[in-house]
Amino acid sequence: MEGDFIKINESLLPLSWIYGLGVKLRNFCFDVGLLKSRSFHVPVISVGNITVGGTGKTPHVEYLVRLLKEKYHVAVLSRGYKRKTSGFLLANDQTTVRDIGDEPYQMKRKFPTVSIAVDKKRVRGIQRLAENDARLDVVLLDDAFQHRYVKPGVNILLVDYHRLIIYDKLLPAGRLREPLKGKDRADIVIVTKCPKNLKPMEYRVITKAMNLYPYQNLYFTTLDYDAPAPVFPDENAGVRNPVADGNDHSKPLNVLLLTGIASPRQLEEDLAQTMPAAVVTPMTFPDHHQFKAGDIERINSTFDALPQPRCIITTEKDAVRLQTAQGLSPLVRKNIYALPVRISFIQPDLKENFDNAITGYVLKNSRNSILTKGKDDGKPQKPASLMGNHNTIRFK
Repeated sequence: MEGDFIKINESLLPLSWIYGLGVKLRNFCFDVGLLKSRSFHVPVISVGNITVGGTGKTPHVEYLVRLLKEKYHVAVLSRGYKRKTSGFLLANDQTTVRDIGDEPYQMKRKFPTVSIAVDKKRVRGIQRLAENDARLDVVLLDDAFQHRYVKPGVNILLVDYHRLIIYDKLLPAGRLREPLKGKDRADIVIVTKCPKNLKPMEYRVITKAMNLYPYQNLYFTTLDYDAPAPVFPDENAGVRNPVADGNDHSKPLNVLLLTGIASPRQLEEDLAQTMPAAVVTPMTFPDHHQFKAGDIERINSTFDALPQPRCIITTEKDAVRLQTAQGLSPLVRKNIYALPVRISFIQPDLKENFDNAITGYVLKNSRNSILTKGKDDGKPQKPASLMGNHNTIRFK
């Protein structure tokens, strides 16, 4: 099925075998204790992948933030990819996108009361977060599945529906960062960016092909979108929103879809479904792309050539970088919109199980928990199995 879309460079397979030996040796050193994994008193939930490219980590971390922030003191710790600073940095109101990177900056703007920090050394980052906030209840690690120096209480592995790891190969022939066996460390596996009309047969085929252990739980999520918001609201004042009025035109709406994300395919497909009358022109850049003068000139000229009515739609992550880019024309700035994205579980009955398992883990291990105070090993405990049907969450 989806394996048909995965491009494998067969000529590079010998290099993949050499690369795989190095990764296996590293994992072996962690498995036998030659390299140490650190556990913490504070609950730690890791969200990540074993592939190069986007699997939807940020919207899944944001889902966890929304799930937990009303009852718990939540912190998010990221590496801060492509930031212009180093070491540990805790975001505040004056922090810029260059200081912490686009994804942490996006989350800080969305959740100003949540602690957002960056540090390449996650052990140090967690220690500093705990020192800064004595009330800290849980740390969410963004993109840390392979950062094995931290031993999370819950390990969540994300897999892109459009590039299932079971059909992929190791770098450089494919996009796997480590052998497929690495998925065994996950407590939860989520197949992301699924089509909303995923058929029951596909559930069964993917579930069987993933070949998970009984202690692992498999979920399927899809992308949902909120109303597009102007990237430059001050310059957009009084401009008719062509996105909201997309079906209220005598001519088709021309959309320049501007993305600098690893996997824009599902966004393109979703936009075609939600705006079937629109004429979409994709303009894609690499993930976390820093827009240069030539890129800005290309954006300006491409948009200028589109017939009316027209607009630009971009992602939230790209928007935070475009806001600081120099040279965008006034016409572009008036007509560019960011599309907020959320994730939702395709199987609603399993959403409750997922939510209960996450909140149960944090409740049992938070600093105010009587159970936590009674432990003598200092290691967070995973929640006991929830009694119920065959879809019950069970951590190892």
